[in-house]
Amino acid sequence: MTAVEQSLPFFATRPAAGFPSPGDDVVEDSLDINDLLVDHPEATFYVRVSGDSMEGAGIFHNDILVVDRSVEAVSGAIVVAAVYGELVVKRLQKNATGFVLASENREYQPIKVDENDDCTIWGVVTGSVRLFR
Repeated sequence: MTAVEQSLPFFATRPAAGFPSPGDDVVEDSLDINDLLVDHPEATFYVRVSGDSMEGAGIFHNDILVVDRSVEAVSGAIVVAAVYGELVVKRLQKNATGFVLASENREYQPIKVDENDDCTIWGVVTGSVRLFR
């Protein structure tokens, strides 16, 4: 599936998140959101999150994650993995006997995985999109 290209104006002014500052209407460039989020289009997909297990990492229910299959899944990376056929979003922690898929919410236990388990890392999360509506 090819990403839809939609370039929109990208303003040079940076809105203040604290005290307001005078704005201007200088357009710096146009920006296609895919250019901002996707480094490897042929290896990237989007997936919508369900649940609250990664809230400590700033990933919330209904966020859309940008997942890159070409990025190496190193210890500490947030990954999308299939564990016994179920997709999960977790922080990867490698150890001597395998690895752990850890949540960023204390309410959830880590998933310990070794070579005998049915687990495939689908890709590394490189970004997210959140709508405020």
